[in-house]
Amino acid sequence: MKVDVLLGLQWGDEGKGKIVDVLAPNYDIIARFQGGPNAGHSLEFNNVKHVLHSIPSGIFHAEKINIIGNGVVIDPVIFKNEIEGLRKLGLNVSKNLLISKKAHLILPTHQRLDAASEAAKGVSKIGSTLKGIGPTYMDKTGRNGLRVGDIHVNFNEKYEILSAKHKMMLKKNYDFDYDISDYEQEWFEGIELIKSFMLIDSEKIINEFIKDNKKILAEGAQGTLLDIDFGTYPFVTSSNTVSAGACIGLGIAPSKIGEVYGIFKAYCTRVGSGPFPSELFDDAGLMLQKLGNEFGATTGRPRRCGWLDLPALKYSVLINGVTQLIMTKADILGFFDDFKVVTAYRINGEDYDYMPFDIDTKIEPVTKNFKSWKSDLSKLKSSDEFPKELNEFIKYLETETSVSIKIVSVGPDRSETIKLS
Repeated sequence: MKVDVLLGLQWGDEGKGKIVDVLAPNYDIIARFQGGPNAGHSLEFNNVKHVLHSIPSGIFHAEKINIIGNGVVIDPVIFKNEIEGLRKLGLNVSKNLLISKKAHLILPTHQRLDAASEAAKGVSKIGSTLKGIGPTYMDKTGRNGLRVGDIHVNFNEKYEILSAKHKMMLKKNYDFDYDISDYEQEWFEGIELIKSFMLIDSEKIINEFIKDNKKILAEGAQGTLLDIDFGTYPFVTSSNTVSAGACIGLGIAPSKIGEVYGIFKAYCTRVGSGPFPSELFDDAGLMLQKLGNEFGATTGRPRRCGWLDLPALKYSVLINGVTQLIMTKADILGFFDDFKVVTAYRINGEDYDYMPFDIDTKIEPVTKNFKSWKSDLSKLKSSDEFPKELNEFIKYLETETSVSIKIVSVGPDRSETIKLS
């Protein structure tokens, strides 16, 4: 049995949470392999919206095992709030949520270091969510980090040593004022909650599941274009968001990867700073933002909006080895008379149909115009009901990417999802 991987192909916010929820019935285990509470995976069913930050999006299926992998970083406060919210819905999460002992912990001082570092950048801000993600991964690679498995062995001593180091950095490097006393108290309450869960050697357990022919879906966070190596550096996240990251973030061999589901919006969005070649600064951009409810699930910040970027999409398909495409927000383009797709970047008079090393430069997007379907897709139940214009758009994208589109999302609810034959 292979491990299937589901990830975003743009700058995040592609709708991964909803699609994991839709696909979960086909799997035994759903496992998050990277990122942390900077992610906001939104799911909607029964007219209620749910947002998950650290917990896999299969948690609403009581019979499925959900695993927080070693590649994830956990803030105990945010984790505690998520668990309390799920329990209010009547979910017995202690039964089907397992946590890797090798997952790293976000300390209160990590958040303060994140804020101090971002403030020090001035006009060159990355656009961090200020959740402490970057400093936590820095401690991980610097071999200073605290892991979930440390909770039971001299934990308070280890915490004080690392926290003291951070406080020294905040004073010496940034002269940054802060108070963590209230948050720290809640943080330790979160640690006590984590102790009540099953803490596992996740790489061993997951490989045993593979050997037992269990069906596993690896869930990524953020998006390919935010990958630390292959994204629009330095405006990226601190982990590997690509399919190869599932091997590192779960402890599985590359030969164990099966299908790679790549999710993309029918247009593009981005939160925070960084290059965005197809970004719109006109009424069309505002219309996409309003109709698509484009506001960050984690930060609430308005998302920058633009047309679908084909060079970036093809780049992401290549990097991830995508085997199946999933398109979301197709319903939003139905409100336009026509819309565009960026087919190339014109830089100094030369056209590029791929993402060059540096796209943080003056780019003139080359576009292709499409006639919209001008209809409400949300009530459709089958691809047989798709308007001609939508079918033509799908065929165009499949031809350009050489990958079939297998699912089209036509609304936020889990029921508004259409599988293509």
